[in-house]
Amino acid sequence: MRHRLAFAVALVLAAAAPASAFPDKPLELTVLFGAGSAADLLARKLAELAGRDLGQPVTVVNRTGAGGALGYTYVKGQPADGHALVWNSNSISTAYHAGNMKLDHTAFAGVAALTSEPVSLAVKADAPWKDARELLAHARANPGHVRLGNSGRGSFTHLVAVALENRAGVKLTHVPFGRELAVTTVLGDKIEASVQLPAEIMAQVTGRQVRVLAVSGDTRLVSLPDAPTLREAGVDLTMTLWRGVAVPKGTPETAIARLERAFTQAANGPEFRDFAARMGAVVDVRGAKDFDAFMARDDREIAALMEQIGLRKQ
Repeated sequence: MRHRLAFAVALVLAAAAPASAFPDKPLELTVLFGAGSAADLLARKLAELAGRDLGQPVTVVNRTGAGGALGYTYVKGQPADGHALVWNSNSISTAYHAGNMKLDHTAFAGVAALTSEPVSLAVKADAPWKDARELLAHARANPGHVRLGNSGRGSFTHLVAVALENRAGVKLTHVPFGRELAVTTVLGDKIEASVQLPAEIMAQVTGRQVRVLAVSGDTRLVSLPDAPTLREAGVDLTMTLWRGVAVPKGTPETAIARLERAFTQAANGPEFRDFAARMGAVVDVRGAKDFDAFMARDDREIAALMEQIGLRKQ
């Protein structure tokens, strides 16, 4: 009788162990872009803070290529047990609709949306335009003359540049670069302006090499208090790059809930808020279910914009 009772207790404990033990091993967070990028630095800070709560290290691995498609495809191929995460963004939609991958946002379950970043419109420090209105007036008077560098064809910065062109009623020449080249080419006088995430140009701003004429967010950034929003500059446009954590669809709800708690608490804490502000990012938290609905809405908007400019292949 004692043996049967002990065996029954062991079965109950074994059945309960997986849920109560999550996570029971180190987690891996895939970042879709290179080390030192805004995406990478924000992810590493959050991984450090969330790992303390989870009781397991969250290792960041950079898996770059095809606008994020390689990283998304890798994570989707991992077991849906909550240990494989992706630091996702609007790129889930741009990569899909550009035809870079067959996966769309429905292949993943949201854990939490955590940050948003506006795009900055910047020129060389000694450029003749003192604000965005003057640059856009010059572009309006000289169609195609203003060359605007972005992070690559079909990238989020490219979409913002096209939306700016549409809303401002100007004709720009879009020049695709990597994030470093878009800024260095401005400094070399080979293009007139760039659209980049603030973190990518903060060193040049601090060094007084470039001036930010406007940002594409709802409000001014703490790190760039003198840079007005595009709306303040007379352009009715607000677009931000969101970032969050997602897992493969089919991950247990208990694991998602545990991850949601750890990452949202990390993002809302003062240590990360201060770090994000210095990076030009805004803490913008959404829970798992809200994040799923938000991704669906954003996907529809990005699909329509990419269709308009001839970049949608899916």
